[in-house]
Amino acid sequence: MTLNTDHIRVTHTGSLPRTPELLAANAARQANGITDEFRELLEASVVDIVARQKAVGIDIPNDGEYGHEMSNDVDYGAWWNYSFSRLGGLQPGDGDRWADPEVHRSSPGNIVLTSFPDRRDWSRFREAYTDPNGGVLTGRKPVIQPKVVAPLTYTGHDLVRSDVTNLTTALAKAGVQDGFLASLSPGSCARIGNAYYKTPEQLVWASAEAMREEYLAIVDGGLTVQLDDPSLAESWDQVNPEPTVEDYLDFLKVRVEATNWALRGIPEEKVRLHVCWGSWHGPHTTDIPFADIVDTVLQINAGAYSFEAGNVRHEHEWRVWEDTVLPDGKSIIPGVVSHATNVIEHPELVADRIERFASLVGRERVIASTDCGLGGRVHPQIAAAKLEALGQGAALASKRLWKTADVLV
Repeated sequence: MTLNTDHIRVTHTGSLPRTPELLAANAARQANGITDEFRELLEASVVDIVARQKAVGIDIPNDGEYGHEMSNDVDYGAWWNYSFSRLGGLQPGDGDRWADPEVHRSSPGNIVLTSFPDRRDWSRFREAYTDPNGGVLTGRKPVIQPKVVAPLTYTGHDLVRSDVTNLTTALAKAGVQDGFLASLSPGSCARIGNAYYKTPEQLVWASAEAMREEYLAIVDGGLTVQLDDPSLAESWDQVNPEPTVEDYLDFLKVRVEATNWALRGIPEEKVRLHVCWGSWHGPHTTDIPFADIVDTVLQINAGAYSFEAGNVRHEHEWRVWEDTVLPDGKSIIPGVVSHATNVIEHPELVADRIERFASLVGRERVIASTDCGLGGRVHPQIAAAKLEALGQGAALASKRLWKTADVLV
């Protein structure tokens, strides 16, 4: 992740809407496996999505996460579920984690994660979360999550190799130099049913060793790896009752250490970290403030840090950077377009958001992005319009930021 030189560069956080053909092929893949026809469709789809990203001003595109299985057009979990087919030591679990009735209670100094329906935000807005027409989880289909029953290993070498090949081919055809692939972080990987490891911490370290192989494959392929780690922020709401911030930061400590272990030897400039508070369209009233975890986030050995900053629950947190020192040579990737609304951001608003961050950390260290992935969260037409607004807003901000600097010189 190099610094900006003459404009605000633009990226996004990973998932983009799949075409109907790709969704159908993914559904068939679950029954028939990967066929030559599927490989051809996937390669052509990645070439197309990279070209479309370039056309709307995305400087650092990806493959839309098209290599990650998603068989339904509404899917909040593909960023995580894709790993199930790339890990050994798993067997099918008992049900859908979004409907798990089990509850776990934490105590001072002893944090454990409870089930999704027992989250504090879900408990407060139970009627909204369980109303199929309430707009929170509308259209979502159940997904059976596996559990760990043997040593966790990485088995997805062929799949990640395909991801790398498809993206590098598409980048070359589009004439784009930089690209990234998203990969599951150790902390998020470890939020899975466990019937093998004696402690949650052992599972975190095992996840780090397994997922490291995917990180290496991506970087060795000449791409930047994005670690998707909602667990750093989102797990706060999954602790019941609400813990102290101090206890929560202690809980995160092993996850930070394991992540850095998984990244050992990988240049920081080839790593970007994505943090969010969960992509479902809920109230999010119990999200932890970014100020409470930003120093912990910056402990991850990455060259750039992606975070939500464009939705109504977190936009005000741009002020965090008034008091937070961004390490030299590193960048931030704030979300200036949100996945959480169907309203298309005006390019002037996008530019204003970018300029706020530039005024605090410098224009060379701001890469404009989305809050979270758009695929599986908003309609494809809306996603395309949001990416277009993102590119237009970044162009406006670039014009003003570089013109102002030229005048001052």
